[in-house]
Amino acid sequence: MIRDVRAAYNAAFTEEKYQAFLADLNEQFGEGRTIVFRVAETPVFVPAALTARLKQAVADIVAVITGPELARLTQDAIPPELVVPHQDAHTQFLAIDFAVCKDENGTLTPQLIELQGFPSLFAYEVVLSETFRRHFPIPDHLTPYFNGYDRASYLDLLRRTVVADEAPESVVLLEVEPWQQGTAVDFAMTELLLGVRTVDVTEVERDGRHLYYQRDGVRTRIRRIYNRVIFDELQQRPDVLEKMQFRFQDADLDVKWAGHPNWFFRLSKYLMPHLRSAFVPQSTLLSELRDVPADLENYVLKPLYSFSGAGVRFHVERADVDAVPAAERGHWMLQRKVRYEPALRTPDGDLVKAELRMLLLWPEPDAAPTLCINLARLSKGEMIGVKFNKDKTWVGGTIAFLEGAE
Repeated sequence: MIRDVRAAYNAAFTEEKYQAFLADLNEQFGEGRTIVFRVAETPVFVPAALTARLKQAVADIVAVITGPELARLTQDAIPPELVVPHQDAHTQFLAIDFAVCKDENGTLTPQLIELQGFPSLFAYEVVLSETFRRHFPIPDHLTPYFNGYDRASYLDLLRRTVVADEAPESVVLLEVEPWQQGTAVDFAMTELLLGVRTVDVTEVERDGRHLYYQRDGVRTRIRRIYNRVIFDELQQRPDVLEKMQFRFQDADLDVKWAGHPNWFFRLSKYLMPHLRSAFVPQSTLLSELRDVPADLENYVLKPLYSFSGAGVRFHVERADVDAVPAAERGHWMLQRKVRYEPALRTPDGDLVKAELRMLLLWPEPDAAPTLCINLARLSKGEMIGVKFNKDKTWVGGTIAFLEGAE
C-alpha cells in the first residue's frame, strides 16, 4: 500500500529468505513445535492516511465501550447459564477487525468486520515483527506499534494488563488442550516475554476457595488467570468438563481474571448493531429486523456467539433467515457485506486483500483502553480465512507496519 516500500520489499524477496524466516519463527516457538497456521510472505505496509482512519475508527468504537450506555446495551448479552461472578469494571483486552476497502472516492478505508472483548496474539506479534525485520527490508520509520509505543513500553503495558501486581508464577494462561490450539505459538511467546506459564483447564487443582497448578514440580497457587478459554468450545467438550475440578461459574473462587470471561459476550458482535460510524457497516439483530432486505446477496448472517467465523453464512437466502427460531433471533444478526479491496501487490503481479486487527490493552487502573499493536491477515479468496485460501501463497497471518502511527 506504500508503493516504494512494497516495490523494495518485493524486489528483495526470495523463497530462500522466506523459508529462513519461517525457520527462525518456529525455532522461537520451541523445539519440535511448528506454527500450524500459514504465515504470510509479507507484512502489510500501511500509509499514513489509512493509519489515521484506523485510529479514528477505533476511537468511534471505544467511545461507545467507555460510554454510560454500555451496561444497558449489553445487559442481555450473556447466556444466563454462562455468567461468571465478580465481573470487573471493564474489559482488559479488545481486538477490532477491519477490512481494508475503498470508499466512494477511491480512498482506502477500514470497515468493521468483528470486535472481541477477548485476548488475541498480543505476544506473538512482537516476535513476528522483529523476525520480519531480521530477514527482510523494513524501513525504520514504519512501526507495528501505535501511540508512540516501542518494544519495551509495549511489553510493560502488556505486563501491567496480564500480570498486574502479581508475581508471574502466580499467573497462568488458561486454555483447553492448549498445545493443540492454533494460537499455541502465542502461548509460548507469552511465557517467553512475561514468564507466565500455560496450563490446561484439566490440570488446575481446587482446594477450598483456591486454585493451584504444578510449576516445575511445585504446587503453586493461582492468583490470576489470563483466560484464553472460549466458552462455546468448552461447552462442546463434556469430556473436558468432567475432568475439571472447578467451574468458571463458581462464586466462591478466590482468583482474579486477566480478561473476565463475561466480556467475551458483552463486547462482541452483540454490540455491533449499536455502533454508529462511517467505519461500521449496517448491522441488525434478527429480533429487531422489521423487513428482510430484498438484496440479501449483499448481507452476511452471523451468530453472535461464535469464534473464528464459525456459523457465518456468506451467501444468505430468505430461507436461512426464516429458519432461525424466534427464541434465537436475538442471537443472530444481518450485517451488510463489505468489499475487500485487493490493495497489496505480490512480486508476480497478483493482488491480495487485507484485514487488519487493532489490538488494545486496558490495565485495570487505566481510564480507557490503549490502541497499541496490530495483526493482519491476507487473502486471495472470497473471504479471509483458511478455507478460502487453500494452496495459495502470499496469504495467511502477518502484521502491519504503519506510517504515522505516533
